[in-house]
Amino acid sequence: MSYIKTLTLTFLLTLAFFAHAQPSELAPELAVFKPYLGTWQADFKVADNKPKIQDVGIWERALNGQAIHTKHSINKGEYGGESMIFWDREQQSLVFYYFTTAGFYTKGTMKVLSPTQFVAYETVTGSKEGITKVKSISDYKDGEFIVSTSYLKKGEWTKPEKRIYTRSDKQVIFK
Repeated sequence: MSYIKTLTLTFLLTLAFFAHAQPSELAPELAVFKPYLGTWQADFKVADNKPKIQDVGIWERALNGQAIHTKHSINKGEYGGESMIFWDREQQSLVFYYFTTAGFYTKGTMKVLSPTQFVAYETVTGSKEGITKVKSISDYKDGEFIVSTSYLKKGEWTKPEKRIYTRSDKQVIFK
C-alpha cells in the first residue's frame, strides 16, 4: 500500500512542478488579449424565417506566450477558421493570419485602442463572395466581448454587424 501512496505523491509533485515550470504569461504586446482567453459563443441576430446561426470560438495562449491561437466554428462546422496572432518585431505591429474552411485566408494587423479594446484590419485573399477587406473592432466589457465588423465587398463597405460573445462550455467543431 505504501508503494501506491509513494507513486501517487510522486505523480502529484510532478504535476505541481510542471504547473509552475510552464508559465501562463503572455508577451507584453499581447496583454490586450488576456481577458479574451477561453471559450466563447455568439448567437447571431437573424430574421424569424432564417435558420439560427451560432459561432463558438476559443482563444488560447500559444508558442510559450508569444502568440494567440484562435479557432471558431459556425453551426457545428458549417464554416470555421483558425488564426495566429503575434507581435512582428520588424513591423512593430500585431500581425495575424486567418485560414478558413471556405478556402480563403486573410492577413491583417491589429491596433490596441485601450487595455481591453482593439481594431483589426484584414486583407482577404480568395473570397468567392467578392470580399477584399475586413475591419472589426472588439471590446471586452463586463465579462463579454462585442465585435463590430464591416466588409469591403465588391468595392462597397457593408454596414457594421454587431455580435456579442459570452463565455461558453461548447466545443469548436470542424467536419
